[in-house]
Amino acid sequence: MSEKKVIVKLENFSKSYGPKEIIKSINLDVYEGEFITLLGSSGCGKTTILRAISGLDEPTSGRVFIDGEDVTHLEARKRQVNTIFQNYALFPLMTVYDNVAFGLRMKKVPEDEIKTRVDKMIKLVHLEGYENRLPKELSGGEQQRVSIIRGLINNPKVLLLDEPLSALDLKLRKKMQIELKQLQRKLGTTFIYVTHDQDEALSMSDRVVVIKEGNIEQIGTPIEVYEKPVSLYVADFLGEANIFKGKVTNVSNNKTTVNIKDKFDLTITEDNYQIGDSVNIVVRPENIRLTLVARKNNCIQGTITNMVYDGYITKVFIKVNNTSYEAIINGNNKNYKINDEVYLYWALDDSIIIGDKK
Repeated sequence: MSEKKVIVKLENFSKSYGPKEIIKSINLDVYEGEFITLLGSSGCGKTTILRAISGLDEPTSGRVFIDGEDVTHLEARKRQVNTIFQNYALFPLMTVYDNVAFGLRMKKVPEDEIKTRVDKMIKLVHLEGYENRLPKELSGGEQQRVSIIRGLINNPKVLLLDEPLSALDLKLRKKMQIELKQLQRKLGTTFIYVTHDQDEALSMSDRVVVIKEGNIEQIGTPIEVYEKPVSLYVADFLGEANIFKGKVTNVSNNKTTVNIKDKFDLTITEDNYQIGDSVNIVVRPENIRLTLVARKNNCIQGTITNMVYDGYITKVFIKVNNTSYEAIINGNNKNYKINDEVYLYWALDDSIIIGDKK
């Protein structure tokens, strides 16, 4: 199996604005043809990384490589990258056709070739018949499609996307997520995508880079970062998480017993901990089951305090010893109601174990 080609490389990359350090000496390899997402809360530094790759900002220290070339000090217009912004940035007095053709005309590509390439791109995003419309005559989703193919038509080595769907309504955003991923697969262009939306990151990416306060907290596939988070921050940031903090009280027969705040015991299937270790057991709400009858192992009694109906699911909040936990049940389940005494339980393998030092 051939080794993956690194198309973008950040080497000991740091960035400060005045005395404030935004990015703290990170290293990152982006592979050719992948869809990689930089995910984090506002102010964590993800857009700063994008700007350094595009050439809009220089690192305070470290280096940036694109396709093996050191571009750390190379001006933006000479880099083989394009950037898509949240506000579309279309030329308002140009038609869809002219907006898409603009970059090719700047390179003095012959008009017959321009027409072939523009027509192909417009067809890719299902905008046939819209060629002569102005941006103001398009919906938000249509404008974003035009912005994306305008960025792709010059065949950049990398397309940088800075929260490009955040201005769209929820239903259109979901549709555009699917279309954008399909477009990336068809063209094979490397996409580096910035978002604070966990759903976007998980549904679209080949790999996710979780960033916290200028540091890379974890890099992995969507399944890896969601089901095997390396820290409480990642576990809590990605989706919902029930977190049980406790200490190890027994280790035997490939199982470990953890006492949670002197209230109850939980069992985990790992045995690489020692008595007295502080650990966190994380359980996703969708893995918690409810019952009116006690079960063996990891079964806790509590009281339902709230139920939130969300169409295909209902979120159920249960208070256990003054701490609230969340479970998810399908649809409008009428077996439970507020103030019911219930038991929470889950499979042993659905526990995510994170040591206190993480």
